[in-house]
Amino acid sequence: MRVQTLILTLGAAALLTACSKPADTASSSDASAPTAAPAAAPLSDADKAKILADLGPAYATADLANGQSKFAFCQSCHTLAAGGPNVTGPNLHGVFGRKAGTLAGYSYSDAMKAAGWTWDAGQLDRWLKSPRTDLPGTKMTFAGVANDKDRTDLIAYLAVATH
Repeated sequence: MRVQTLILTLGAAALLTACSKPADTASSSDASAPTAAPAAAPLSDADKAKILADLGPAYATADLANGQSKFAFCQSCHTLAAGGPNVTGPNLHGVFGRKAGTLAGYSYSDAMKAAGWTWDAGQLDRWLKSPRTDLPGTKMTFAGVANDKDRTDLIAYLAVATH
């Protein structure tokens, strides 16, 4: 019994050690290792205000902190950083102005590939209210954001965070 306990303890220690290795230990010759995109300079308050003004008057007074908190529902499926990975959903960096269903490297539903729209604040508002109502056949299972103010804040946050 003591030998089995020792083996289990050593095995657990080996697993913990393997899991705690830093992510940057990949060999420089490993072509499949992802490379981090350089961090973008933080936006000034004036830059943020311009982005929000460009979205329209409804977004000028948006609460970016609330939008960021609402994004918590999205972050299990989406990333925002330039060069970030696609996960369950596509990376959202640069989504404003992008034609739906066209981000390279992501496998969209046939419905999304055929949607034919370009993402803007109005389309995101319709989409985020109820994705499956906005586009029957989407593979996105998110139920939506029913509260108008929360959607406005989320869209404003996305505009700033993905710029």
